[in-house]
Amino acid sequence: MALVGMPGAGKTTVGRHLARRLGGEFIDLDALIEERLGCKIRAFFEANGETAFRQIETETLESLHPSPLSVLSTGGGVVVQPRNRELLRERWTVMYLQSSPEELYRRLRHDTQRPLLQVSNPLAKLRELYAQRDPLYRQTAQFVIETGRPSVQRLVGMIAMQLELAGVVEQVPPRSHASPARS
Repeated sequence: MALVGMPGAGKTTVGRHLARRLGGEFIDLDALIEERLGCKIRAFFEANGETAFRQIETETLESLHPSPLSVLSTGGGVVVQPRNRELLRERWTVMYLQSSPEELYRRLRHDTQRPLLQVSNPLAKLRELYAQRDPLYRQTAQFVIETGRPSVQRLVGMIAMQLELAGVVEQVPPRSHASPARS
């Protein structure tokens, strides 16, 4: 299972919770890239540019061989490279967490860590990126989930239900908030 979507769509947060619910491994592509680079993505991006970063991103994605319950959180721009879209479709069930640029701006307006959003008008940049990337996310994904404003647990439940209905995973037990009974 791989999650794609714009910066701020919730891929990492939802991915962690989904992996826990499915009993699988959570893989954060950006964290793997930073480990490989030995520095933050933003620093690499500023020093070497987007083209060099996208090459490292593709190499890192190529190195992954998921298990059936692995959940991969990708960076927002992973779909701009045709090879990445191909790898995602071949190796993963891909879920697009779709959010409007306005919703993303609401979530990200104070974020200083995303290199592509360090511009004078981040909302305009989000709209531009959305126009470019939305068709690529849709081309890559088998499922589209409108994120809107539901809670993380509700989004995870929606994704788990989609995966169950499609036969991608066995029935996933709902997350219990109650403590187990003690004997």
